[in-house]
Amino acid sequence: MDFKQRNSAAPTEIIELVVDSGGSRLDKYIAEHCELSRSHIQQLIAEGRVLLDGQPAKASRKVTFGESIVVSVPPPITISIAPEDIPLDIVYEDDYVMVIDKPAGLTVHPAPGHRSGTLVNAILAHCPDLMDIKGSVRPGIVHRLDKDTSGLMMVAKNDAAQVSLSGQIKRRAIKKGYLALVSGHLSPARGTIEAPIGRHPRDRKRMAVISTGREARTFYHVKEYLGSYSLVEVCTETGRTHQIRVHFSSIGHPLVGDAVYGKRSNLLGRHFLHADRLGFRLPPGGDFVEFESALPLDLEEALRQVTPPVHHIDHQQSLQYLLD
Repeated sequence: MDFKQRNSAAPTEIIELVVDSGGSRLDKYIAEHCELSRSHIQQLIAEGRVLLDGQPAKASRKVTFGESIVVSVPPPITISIAPEDIPLDIVYEDDYVMVIDKPAGLTVHPAPGHRSGTLVNAILAHCPDLMDIKGSVRPGIVHRLDKDTSGLMMVAKNDAAQVSLSGQIKRRAIKKGYLALVSGHLSPARGTIEAPIGRHPRDRKRMAVISTGREARTFYHVKEYLGSYSLVEVCTETGRTHQIRVHFSSIGHPLVGDAVYGKRSNLLGRHFLHADRLGFRLPPGGDFVEFESALPLDLEEALRQVTPPVHHIDHQQSLQYLLD
């Protein structure tokens, strides 16, 4: 059985911008100020869905200060997603929600050119009723982890749960904690990284700290200094794409093994990031629950390979103070 996105009633998203700095190409300016790829923007421009001061314009048109830009983003086209019998590590499940411990290497949702072998394919096989969730090619997915990030994710099993969990995310009432191994010794041992994140101006597949990005805030607490590394507990207040990876790279301490924002490592074949804690209120209005996930074997092995601790941080107060 296939899942088909029911987008006939889905609204068109309207993005309105006012040019605050002229001289850039229209497509480049839009790409720097919203989370759309440049190729997608160029397609929208070609279809006449982008207006510059009320008129269609070419992608190469240079914008000037004060001009208005209106981008009409139609709902995604209908695609079919086949349920697949992919093993799931289900930590918790009831009639409304599942908590899944996602392995590294598993992509969360289908995308063009990658419509199989994803978490969505797996959960559709486990829970066919997810096909009844409206208006998305990502049924049940209310947040995501990068393909090579392991750890806890919650999945909505019906519309009521989707509304509840999405609302908690919007109110920043979800508690999400991570363990990361970063290069170098972080100083101070406890702190906040606050820097806006948006699409990289030259590489659309990457994110970057840029002045025109969306606000992003990451809290961290060093658990141990391990040789030339720092094992860090991390909590995010916002949920920007690649937020933890971008923030630590921006301060000169990229995640170990992050080939995109740092460099490859002989310790492991992916970046060292694991979503080890997750807390939320059970839909449709139940108790607040919290879950924990142990480090996967590859990350445990990476820790065994690094130099024994040269200094242990005395932290009687755990990262809980950041999550409360």
